[in-house]
Order: sequence, then C-alpha cells, then structure tokens
Amino acid sequence: MNRRRFLGVTAAATAGATIAPARILAQASASGPEMNALSAYMSAAGALALPADATEQAKHHLLDSLASMVSGSQLPPGQAAQRHIGTYAGMGAATIAGTTLTAAPIDAALVNGVMAHADETDDSHNASRSHPGCAVVPAALAVGEVLGIDGLRFLRAVTLGYDIGTRVVMAMGGFAFGSASSLATHSIAGTFCASAAAACIAGLDARQMRWVLGYAAQQSSGITAWRRDTDHIEKAFVFGGMPARNGVTSALVVRSGWTGVDDIFSGPDNFFAAYAPEAQPERLVEALGERYEIAQTDIKKWTVGSPIQGPLDAIEAIRAKRPFEADQVERLIVRLAPTVAAVVDDREIPNICLQHMTAVMLLDKTVSFNAAHDNARIQDPDVLRQRAKVSLVYDEGLDRFLPVRVAVVEIELTDGTRLSERVEAVRGTPRNPMSRTEVIEKTRDLITPVLGRETSERLIAAVYEIEGVTDIRRLRPLLQRA
Repeated sequence: MNRRRFLGVTAAATAGATIAPARILAQASASGPEMNALSAYMSAAGALALPADATEQAKHHLLDSLASMVSGSQLPPGQAAQRHIGTYAGMGAATIAGTTLTAAPIDAALVNGVMAHADETDDSHNASRSHPGCAVVPAALAVGEVLGIDGLRFLRAVTLGYDIGTRVVMAMGGFAFGSASSLATHSIAGTFCASAAAACIAGLDARQMRWVLGYAAQQSSGITAWRRDTDHIEKAFVFGGMPARNGVTSALVVRSGWTGVDDIFSGPDNFFAAYAPEAQPERLVEALGERYEIAQTDIKKWTVGSPIQGPLDAIEAIRAKRPFEADQVERLIVRLAPTVAAVVDDREIPNICLQHMTAVMLLDKTVSFNAAHDNARIQDPDVLRQRAKVSLVYDEGLDRFLPVRVAVVEIELTDGTRLSERVEAVRGTPRNPMSRTEVIEKTRDLITPVLGRETSERLIAAVYEIEGVTDIRRLRPLLQRA
C-alpha cells in the first residue's frame, strides 16, 4: 500500500469509528482530527511505498546530508563536536561520520548534526525556513544503527521526517512566521523532523507517535540569536545538533515506555497557542501522502550560504554566454532583497560572505568546497582586488518575490560591455533541480578528501542502492576514515 492510499483507508476507518471499542474511542477523543490523521500516517509510514520520484529525491538528499556530515567533520564546528564526545561522552554503538569514533545514539546524533551544518553545505526547505537534512539524517542514522534496520525503512523514515517538521512550521505561518519571530524555525522544524524519522525507525504505534510529538514540542525551539555567532558553532548546534539530539531523545524515551500528552497541537496550553496563536493546524496534514516535502527541499549546488547561490549561478550563466577573465571586469553589481542581502553582506566567514565568494568565482570560474573554506584567501591580494569591484545592492523591489530569493547580477567589462542575468530559480531548487550526476559530483568534492576515492564511490553506490542494504550498520565502514 502506498502512502496516499493509506490516508484514504484511514479516513474511512475514522468515519466508521462508532463501532470501535470504547477504550480506543477514549484514546482518540483526547486527540483532534489533525493529530489523529498525522499520528496514524506516521505509524504506518515505515511500511508504505514511496512514489519513484520521491524515492529518487530522498536518495539525493540522503547522500547530500551524509556528505555534509563527512566534510563537516573537518571543519571547526565538527572538530568542536568531536572534542565534546572525547571529553564527556562514552563509547556506544552509533557512528560518528568522517572519524573513527562511535558514541551512544543521542550523543552521536548531536555530533553528526553539528557536523552536517558545520557550514553552508546542507539542504534547505524555503517554505518552512529550515534545514531538514542536518537534523533528520543524523537522528535516523543513530536510531537505525541501534536497532539494525534495513535500508528501505531507513529511506522511508528519512522521507517522513522531512514531511512532518516542515509542515509544523508551515502551519505556524511558514516563511512569514520565521521572518517576524525571534524563535528559530530551523530548530523547530528540525526537532519535529528528527523526532518523526527516529520514531518511524523505532516502529512506534499511533498513540506513541502522539507522545513523541509532545516531547518534540517541549524541546522544539532555539532563538535567532544564532545570527550573532561568528564561528558557526552555536548555529550548527541550533540547526543540526540540537534538533537531531532532541529527535532521538523523543523517540527513545517513548520506546522505553514513557507516556505523554495525547495531542500537543490542541487543547489547553497547546504548542500553537504558545508559539503561533494564528496557526492553521489543518496544514499539518495538507496533501500528506501526496506532496513530499523532501522533493520541495533545495540541494545547494555551491557550498555557500543560500543567498549567494543565485549570484554564483548568474555569474556562471553570464560566462557561458560571453566568456571573460577576471581582469576584464570593471565592476560587478549584485541585487538582492534587503533581508536576504543582510545575511551575506561582508561577513567574516568566507562561504557566507557574498563579496568574497563572488570575487573567488571571478578568479576560479567555479567555487569548490576547498575554495569556499579557504580562510587564507580572505586576505589574498588577488581576491581583494576582485572584491573591490563588487557592490551589493539592497533592492526593495525584490522583496515581493520572497520567499523566492531572486538575484540579479550586472557585470560591466573594461571595454564598456554590460552583461546581466536574473536568477529566479536557483540550481538545486524544486523548479530547477540538480540531476543525479550533479549531486554525485558535489558529493565527490565533499567526501573524497576525507574518505578516499574508493570508499567514496562505494558510499555513493550504497545510497543509490539503499533498498538492498539489509542492515544500515553496514554503512559505517563507508562513512568513517580507515
């Protein structure tokens, strides 16, 4: 049975609930219709088939998130997470990617989550203003290894995670809520995403799923003070480490016998009343089983902050039409919506500084992972010479397109030639998706320096043949350094 068919059967069963035993009715009466539909769907998701296109997208995002974990293990936030494990956490059964370490599942989820968002490599879901993969995949991997689940259930659980957490934030108001609130939508969505994925792997029933969502709600939010974090460590915790840890905690405490609130989304002092009184709870189940949020999630072509993706796409497109060298550029103007531009304007970290990354793009004609993380190049005279040509314009006219981040790049050459490109669908977004080949090329750039060529190729093959993996623990040798 596929997921859409399951929802139809569930609706029919709910309509005939008058013949259900009194005990079941008493349980159901404590939950509203959205929670009943949501928890029933979540409890069945591990056994429900995914459409072919959703399966392909799920594999892309799984590979992209694993690659982000591996590459992030080499960056300062990832190294900080590993020091934490070495100092305070005991050994356990779960893999720490890109290392030779293992840890208990909650600790492993925390560390892998931090590593997955150690920089701006991982995926992002624009409508919910969240980064699902850096929370979902570390949580699913940690619980999956403890329980030894197969690859097919693992992939279905990851897909479910994307569906649940993003819908919670969209019910709260989505992008508009995230823009206006000091609550961190990234950790709210991530915690619910990770909890759903971990609970699916744990095989919890519908009522247990309701309790899991309750524990997710209790742990759900960070605050947007992460924007002041110049080292990206606290940000990595808020986006990836904390939500992944919270999700594993939610699932495992319920699996061990903990009970909880039957419907955290309705009744006195519920989640929406506390955080988003104008929420639309019906959006929790909107198109559930028909619209897969994993297919609505961006994969970044470039390993830089999201607002820089469009400008790099534009420079690449301009060059394809009219080749030029960096020294032929007189000036380069980038236009972004003001709230988007502010995120990447003259930042200290290389890969979230628009001026620096566009200068690197002019010189290198591409942006590799290594180039985006080369701190020394911030002071490179050649880069500084190109950077002086770059102007970032806060264009209020582009505000009306949000949450779509439209970018306009204008280049004037020394001979007076004027070139321009407007990007409305960044490469890697649902309207302009990356191919399997492109996802694999990005993955190789991220993981080959850490794992080596042979292991990297085996990991890529294993992800795209995940249905044949009988025990997810078999991925460990492919995720860790020899």
